[in-house]
Amino acid sequence: MENTPKNGIQGLIENWQSDLIAAVSVALIALPLSLGIALAAGAPAMSGIFSAIVGGVVTTLYRGGHISVNGPAKGVIGVILLGITLMDDGSGQAFNYVLAAVVVSGALQTLLGLLKLGRLADIFHSSVIQGILAAIGIIIFAKQIHVAMGTHSDSPSIIQNLIDAVVYLPQANPFVVVIALSGLLLLLFHSKISNRFFHLLPAPMWVIALSIPFVYAFNFFDVQTLSIFGKAYEVGPTLLLDIPDTITDSIMHPNFSKINTIEFWTTVFSMLIITSIESLAIAKAVDKIDPYKRKTDLNKDLTGIGLSTMVAGLIGGLPIIAVIIRSTVNIHNGAKTKWSNMYQGLLLLLFIVVLSPIMRQVPLCAFAILLVYTGFKLASPAVFKQVYNQGTEQLVFFIGTMILTLYTNLLIGLLGGLLLALVTHMLLAKLSIPQFFKMVYKSRTKLVKRPDGSFDLKIRGIANFLGIIKVDKLVAQIPSGADVNIDLSETRLVGMTYMDYLVEYLKIQRATGGKVFITGLDSHVSSSTYNRALKISLASSSKLSQRQKRLRNLATEKDYQYASQVDWNTIYLKKFHFFEIRPIERKYNCLKGTFKDVDMSWEIADVTYNEGQAFTAETFNTTLMVLKLNKKIPVFTMEKEGVLEKIFDRVMAFTGYKDIDFDMYPDFSKKFLLMGNNEAEIRSFFTDEIIRFFENHQIYHLESNGEALIIFDKIKLARTDETIAFIEYGKELATLLNAKISS
Repeated sequence: MENTPKNGIQGLIENWQSDLIAAVSVALIALPLSLGIALAAGAPAMSGIFSAIVGGVVTTLYRGGHISVNGPAKGVIGVILLGITLMDDGSGQAFNYVLAAVVVSGALQTLLGLLKLGRLADIFHSSVIQGILAAIGIIIFAKQIHVAMGTHSDSPSIIQNLIDAVVYLPQANPFVVVIALSGLLLLLFHSKISNRFFHLLPAPMWVIALSIPFVYAFNFFDVQTLSIFGKAYEVGPTLLLDIPDTITDSIMHPNFSKINTIEFWTTVFSMLIITSIESLAIAKAVDKIDPYKRKTDLNKDLTGIGLSTMVAGLIGGLPIIAVIIRSTVNIHNGAKTKWSNMYQGLLLLLFIVVLSPIMRQVPLCAFAILLVYTGFKLASPAVFKQVYNQGTEQLVFFIGTMILTLYTNLLIGLLGGLLLALVTHMLLAKLSIPQFFKMVYKSRTKLVKRPDGSFDLKIRGIANFLGIIKVDKLVAQIPSGADVNIDLSETRLVGMTYMDYLVEYLKIQRATGGKVFITGLDSHVSSSTYNRALKISLASSSKLSQRQKRLRNLATEKDYQYASQVDWNTIYLKKFHFFEIRPIERKYNCLKGTFKDVDMSWEIADVTYNEGQAFTAETFNTTLMVLKLNKKIPVFTMEKEGVLEKIFDRVMAFTGYKDIDFDMYPDFSKKFLLMGNNEAEIRSFFTDEIIRFFENHQIYHLESNGEALIIFDKIKLARTDETIAFIEYGKELATLLNAKISS
């Protein structure tokens, strides 16, 4: 790994070029999305741009993050819509009242940061937050689908908006729909288009750029009626983006006259809670994919975002948060310091000044389809499946919060979801209310230092989201690099949010050199195989599944080692590119052995990992083999040709890797996508015998880190017969490689 980039002005001087290049890509994505987010929130379009500029310029000057990008995001849409609805008194000042709420929310957020309360976000149940985000997704979809169809629903009810979208479908304006559908197809298939020209711009910019020819073809610049299939439809400038001629004309100021109303403070606290939680969650998610493994100062970040939100509110902007999509693009395009965030803000200012005449030619339906797509992803069937896989009770929390939010507002949805989670925990723990809270707050959880300098963290009672602040205080007493054993054997219930906290601490402490183990869960059961799922202590819960029994019997028969328990030590897997940028949750059902004839050890294990970040992350399970060669070989990745988009990281294509083909072996080259930096070494390594081996065997994903191989087949857990096939495959390959390495 390269040396960690310097901070401050020295970092700016040394890395300005790479930061600026990354900022160009980020700004190109931020431009259409910032405009679209503002429109979806019922705010003037330039409000989104103001937030993105302030988020880039002001936040960079005082922030706790190193490489994240700040600006408006989809999470603020529901908050702004809520504020406009609650405070609309018919005076035309509704958005000005909301701007006042933005300023006050920013001030409170700054105070939270100064009081070092950034960790408070950990107590909010993750499934409840996901439920709120899904509700926001439905709100965005319900509002923007009408813009994408050229229809209009007057109902204040989100559910009625969705019903109206179906009812009004026959009335949809085909000249608007064709633009929206073209944009949707581009969003769906942009990553699958191989032509490099289409990858010069990010997908949102292509949606905007390709909508403009339609505007000219249908002449949206003049009010007129166009006919198709005997029906007439109106088109005109009202279907285009309307932004003022100058930036100063776009500035709006807050109106504090509603500050003494319950509606104002409902908006403030909804804004404060949602933006703070999302910002802190995304900050932690960005830390996971930072190639230099730097850690965000959450309290300082909260303060910086609060100050920026105040500035944005004073000039007509939306609340500011850390934005995961833009941050990911920033990292993948080579940004190294916080100054890339400032560059993208300044570039946005330049773009909006230079491109404003062009932006006025963009149809509103182009922005709408970007948000329809975003809204759908937030509440797609895949999200419901992901939550269900984390436990049946998590789906209850998720759906309950989502429905409550849709029928009331974000604040009531959040509080109601937390109450639902709390009541469910009481029922599952089978405790009375006084007993439950006693086991939360008087649980006798304690930290003990051993004579050898290691620590025992003994957690007792009810370990759920209410107890995170207490355990956080204990954890703060453990020095970096110390060994820690976290014992959960005396817990009655361990909630998912609590497990999230412990696993995150485990990863942080291990990164400092400490050994951390989570023990005592053998007598707990859960409704899911997800390792962070809610767990309840039951006496009869230590039974193995049928699959685990078969693996144990296989180990006994063949003299292998088998352990069903979770092995939290997954550091070695991070040495492979596939897992370098995919957070690993756990490794379990570990089967170990040695190919004695060639003196190569192997391990087959089930691995759970995440794809994506923060609340949109998907969890996958796979069974893989690690084959340790004890010799140096080239670093490469080999994958079935044609599944690049599904399984192999596309970023590889931008880091010097390319598909290596062998002219003498066309069948091999058609079957496999072979990639690596040192092409000469790889070609030398892939001899006729090795190529023929791969041609004549099952196609696996196979990757070398220079001293070992990981091999896996599908994104699913292997059956026992597939595990046996794994071992046979590994033995044949090990024998072949040993002969080559030894010769």
